[in-house]
Amino acid sequence: MTEKEKEAARAYWKTNVRIILISLVIWALVSFGFGILLRPLLSGISVGGTDLGFWFAQQGSILVFLALIFFYAWRMNKLDAEHGVGEE
Repeated sequence: MTEKEKEAARAYWKTNVRIILISLVIWALVSFGFGILLRPLLSGISVGGTDLGFWFAQQGSILVFLALIFFYAWRMNKLDAEHGVGEE
């Protein structure tokens, strides 16, 4: 493996790990932060007949998790194509 290929691989994995870390932070903020820690602050906001904190704990974190899965797949396909390692 040449030095140029090694540098390209490092850039690819650095971007991949950054995407993963950002996704994990968003997921933790939504599921643990909004659903548990910030629930008392969100209790005055009503969504679908229940308070927003409860909604995040029961529904919102799941929906955000699904959105993160689709975002990660879309972004990784784009990153793969940029680095020439995409699937055909």
